[in-house]
Amino acid sequence: MSPVRTDPALASRIRAGIGGWTFAPWRNNFYPAGLVQRRELEYASRQLRAIEINGTFYGAQKPATYAKWAAETPEDFVFALKAPRYVVESKRLAGASKGVDAFVFGGLEEMGERLGPINWQMAPSRAFDADDIAGFLDALPRELNGRPLRHVLEVRHRSFLSERYVELARDHGVPTVFTDASKYPSLADLTGDFVYARLMRSAADEPTGYPPAALDTWAERARDWASGKDLAELPHAGAVLPDGAPREVFIFFISSAKERNPAAAMALQARIGPV
Repeated sequence: MSPVRTDPALASRIRAGIGGWTFAPWRNNFYPAGLVQRRELEYASRQLRAIEINGTFYGAQKPATYAKWAAETPEDFVFALKAPRYVVESKRLAGASKGVDAFVFGGLEEMGERLGPINWQMAPSRAFDADDIAGFLDALPRELNGRPLRHVLEVRHRSFLSERYVELARDHGVPTVFTDASKYPSLADLTGDFVYARLMRSAADEPTGYPPAALDTWAERARDWASGKDLAELPHAGAVLPDGAPREVFIFFISSAKERNPAAAMALQARIGPV
């Protein structure tokens, strides 16, 4: 089947990508033979429209590093960043504002227009505490040097599968990560003005990670999300919303058969529009 393309206005709001750009097996099936490692980001960012940086989860980087990453990527490329674990693993999230500010105001401005969403990934052991989550969401900075900041919350405990959580996230305008992984709760509830999905079912025996029919389905879902639709067929903890304003959509292929994720992201992007 030849890829189905989306109209340019809709396609411009959809970004397919991967987690990171340094992974040895990709030198056999993604990067050209002989490409030096220092040019891998340059290459990857020209095949994809977004990359989620996992390294920032283990510690904030120096401003010069953020600037270097931005300089190596094309103008319309966007990074998502996983927030540091020293923040999201705090005993009380509501009291973590110093750590939040240290990360956000510690050099991210060097990324300029390349700075995309910040993913605050909760530990699987963190249960839903409405007051604590509300305090944390209240503390998230909304601007950086006059530019709006975009935050997304990835919850991994089943207690977040509640209407109360969905209401709270909507009140703060913070999207919730959707994942198709069976071991984490899946919430497709629209709680902000963009969509952030992390797909975790790539299979090693599939050249494109996901079967073609599944990629067709995800391309259609991406188009629906981008056009402002809620997807009733996906798991929800709250009520499905009526059609709304167009949204930007980020879909990352993460973990699982990681060696297949670049192929999956490129195959999905090909069904939507050019990089």
